[in-house]
Amino acid sequence: MTSAVSFRGVSRHFGEVRAVDGVDLDIAEGEFFAMLGPSGSGKTTCLRLVAGFEAPDDGEIRLFGEPVAGLPPYRRAVNTVFQDYALFPHLSVLDNVAYGLMISGVGKAERRRRAEEALGMMALPGYGARRPSELSGGQRQRVALARALVNRPRVLLLDEPLGALDLKLREQMQDELKALQRKVGITFLLVTHDQGEALSMADRVAVFDRGRLQQVGTPAEVYGRPRTRFVADFVGSGNVLAPELARAFGGAAAWTSLRPEALRLVAPEGAALAGTVMAARYLGAATRVAVALPQGEVAVLVPGGQAVPEAGTRVGLAWEAGALHPMEAA
Repeated sequence: MTSAVSFRGVSRHFGEVRAVDGVDLDIAEGEFFAMLGPSGSGKTTCLRLVAGFEAPDDGEIRLFGEPVAGLPPYRRAVNTVFQDYALFPHLSVLDNVAYGLMISGVGKAERRRRAEEALGMMALPGYGARRPSELSGGQRQRVALARALVNRPRVLLLDEPLGALDLKLREQMQDELKALQRKVGITFLLVTHDQGEALSMADRVAVFDRGRLQQVGTPAEVYGRPRTRFVADFVGSGNVLAPELARAFGGAAAWTSLRPEALRLVAPEGAALAGTVMAARYLGAATRVAVALPQGEVAVLVPGGQAVPEAGTRVGLAWEAGALHPMEAA
């Protein structure tokens, strides 16, 4: 099957900085795909390359099997939703949504009909006469989505679209975005630095670091079986065990991932490993406890409702053998 978006050996340099460095990637048609990484990792540059706002220095990008080199943004079957929404403050909500259709030469009656239809899809019927300043952050985000979808793109590009929202609204919009993607059935390409956002919404996730693709997989694969130390540390803040510490846990003498929730605190007597509680950080649904061992330090996630030992307490550790995941040396 033809990929919706395909990268082959794609690089983009800004002076001495290799913002994107030899990326090979295929995104399936109808997939909700997330590009995840810290600031400066190359994910946003990849999105801009797909949109046509940047051109690669090396390699090739294809949309639905067709090369897009030299094709301007307005001739690509994509639309972008930006973090700041980029709504026109002097236009009504309806005119904001219909703006792209107007530029494309769609007649007034038809663009009004399609704009109202898009607002209805975003649960904003009757909001067309309002100005953006009269809307909440979540409503403005829906208007930006409606404006992008009204042009019927084959790929929707989402550049940190939830970054300006508060936590509760952001979580609500994550659910809405996923439901919307299933409803419209087109390819969604999300760029985010928020691991929870990527893991909760995407069918597959690509993790970037310093312009290079570290791993591509389902959220469960990337979280549970990280390929590199960077992925293990960045996605979920897992324990990255040095070879000596991994051997103490009964694993191979290799860099190893061990998720904090896979560990349990037990009585030190008779435990395979014992250490001292250094600190505890309350997270609401759980408490993250740092335990110092002779070979190094690990974090243990204690579920809410369970007693948390005080700093200085001697504790033992228990875990399942399958919890240890060896990684590549690099």
